Amino acid sequence: MLFLGATAAWLASCTLAASIVPRQNNDTDYKIGNITLDTPWTSTVGTNPWPEYPRPRLQRSYWKNLNGVWRYRNAAEGDLGSPPFGETLEDPVLVPFCLESALSGVTGKGPNGRIYSWYQTPLEIPSDWPSDNSVILNFGAVDYEATVFINGRNAAFHRGGYFEFSVDITPYLNANGTNELMVHVYDPTDQGRTQIPIGKQTLNRGGMIWYTPCSGIWQTVWLESVPSEHISKLDLSADMDGKVNVTVHSSTNSSTLVKVTIYEPHSQNVKATATGSSGTPFVFTVSDPDLWYPDSPTLYNITIKFGSDTVQSYTGFRTISRRAIGGVQRPLLNGKFIFPFGPLDQGFWPDGIYTPPSVEAMRFDLDVLKRVGINMVRKHIKVEPALYYKACDEMGFLVIQDMPSLRPDLPDKNGGCGIIRLEGPNEQAEFNRQLALLIEQLKSYPSIFAWTIYNEEWGQATSPPWPEYPLTDLVRSLDPTRLVNAVSGWTDHRAGDFDDNHHYSTPQCGTPFWSTQGSGPEGSDSAYDKSRIGLQGEFGGIGQYPPKGHSWYTDLNRQTSYELTNSTEDWNYRTHDLLNQLREQTDLFSCSGGVWTQTTDVEGEVNGLITYDRRIIRMNETLWKQDTTALYEAAARRSDTVNATQYAAIVDRSVDGIQVGMP
Repeated sequence: MLFLGATAAWLASCTLAASIVPRQNNDTDYKIGNITLDTPWTSTVGTNPWPEYPRPRLQRSYWKNLNGVWRYRNAAEGDLGSPPFGETLEDPVLVPFCLESALSGVTGKGPNGRIYSWYQTPLEIPSDWPSDNSVILNFGAVDYEATVFINGRNAAFHRGGYFEFSVDITPYLNANGTNELMVHVYDPTDQGRTQIPIGKQTLNRGGMIWYTPCSGIWQTVWLESVPSEHISKLDLSADMDGKVNVTVHSSTNSSTLVKVTIYEPHSQNVKATATGSSGTPFVFTVSDPDLWYPDSPTLYNITIKFGSDTVQSYTGFRTISRRAIGGVQRPLLNGKFIFPFGPLDQGFWPDGIYTPPSVEAMRFDLDVLKRVGINMVRKHIKVEPALYYKACDEMGFLVIQDMPSLRPDLPDKNGGCGIIRLEGPNEQAEFNRQLALLIEQLKSYPSIFAWTIYNEEWGQATSPPWPEYPLTDLVRSLDPTRLVNAVSGWTDHRAGDFDDNHHYSTPQCGTPFWSTQGSGPEGSDSAYDKSRIGLQGEFGGIGQYPPKGHSWYTDLNRQTSYELTNSTEDWNYRTHDLLNQLREQTDLFSCSGGVWTQTTDVEGEVNGLITYDRRIIRMNETLWKQDTTALYEAAARRSDTVNATQYAAIVDRSVDGIQVGMP
């Protein structure tokens, strides 16, 4: 077998060398905190992290990155009423790394977490910015509630740990140019009966699937200079027929002339121009666009002019839909059945926790996946920085974007030994609000393929009326251009576009057999639902103990997975076997996509395609490329209507004389 020989050669070839040029290192009292496990980029971060323009879909020329060394103080309940204005806070903190991370310099979650925190930094407005412009302060994400003060005045409040927000700070700035920014952060992760969207974060829950929490500022903070009337939000989509749909939202909610210019790919030659009005959608058509596919992710740069405001953006022309082919519901990209296959992508880092040490580090994971032919990632109950989605757009990844889950394990209200999934209507309403924020923030990225509302019943009401039905309608009303995975795993009441099965380690994708584990009320877990797309939402989870020095925990008892193998050769044998099973289920049944667990090891989970420190790639890349290609070839055999209906007559569908096969 291919994967049982020459292991040393290919393993050596996929071990990453740290050859990254260090960024600037200013003279400060900041230093990296106590670190459990580093990556090849840890020592190169310096004190000017993430210097790239952070919002690629709405770029302006006048901007200033505020990442770097700020001041920090651990706060207490009630401190918001007496902010420490004018004081110099005691500790350095490196923004944008969450407080629990080594790269923040603060490091450590404390016995009750980082519940209350103060951040502080001076603000200097560049002297060459137009004096009659407004100054906007932008935050990529702050977990969980942020109260923003400028020069001792309360300028803004934001709730939601995964979502960007902006503040017009012009009225609060001093004429002499000396300004102070302070941010108070409240993060109630795992506090009492608090139930908020937190994904995989935890303070003290046991088990292999919960990880170090992330508190505070964890995405880029920046200033920009804008005209007093400016573009506040841009919604942009383009389909396979060349139809471009644009909505320009203005800071004043006015109806003003907008001019859109689209350029040829990799060129300044104009492809098309159009005009419309802000505040309402307008549609125009571009002739003969090159379409966006994973293997040819063509993007078009765009300039949008609105009064005296000019922004740069981009789009890709593609259409996502579904229909029956040979009696089987299939996901379509540009009218063609595409088989989305890729890993559960958790986005955790041993040095930065939620924040990769750099854009280069973030793209490394995607580069590895692309080399083996993977065309999809399931972004698992986390939202990434905007530059992640830009990378997926550029590299050709379909993204199944999950909504970050509510805390799923509240103790029983009545003192029983069980747990409840949803605390009450207020928690449901806040989840719904933040789900809408997710859609609005990300819906213009071409790579987004589908939205996931619930993962494995976490925070999902377990008695009717089932919330996934109105939430599916909500998502479709905000974004009718994507598919909706209402429930990934269980409990499934047949809302949305996917019948999504989770099963470790073997797949059960669109098959006439299924596991009864985790079954809920009648009708919630059953055989494949032929009215929807069959998706293996999670499977695999094959693990291997990393070599010494490459794991989060040194104690083998704290390193685990759904299955463990003795060696890299054995790991590749087992993964090949499971991918072959998924291919057979595509050939024989109604499988239309698969999600492998997972991109990297994460803390106690040692089932990654790559180790947590990103230094060792477990995959025999030649074999994995062959296996992913075989999946796509099987899907292609089922993609033609004639072939799909006649395929049973072509393929040998007997096992020990028993006929098996397509529905």
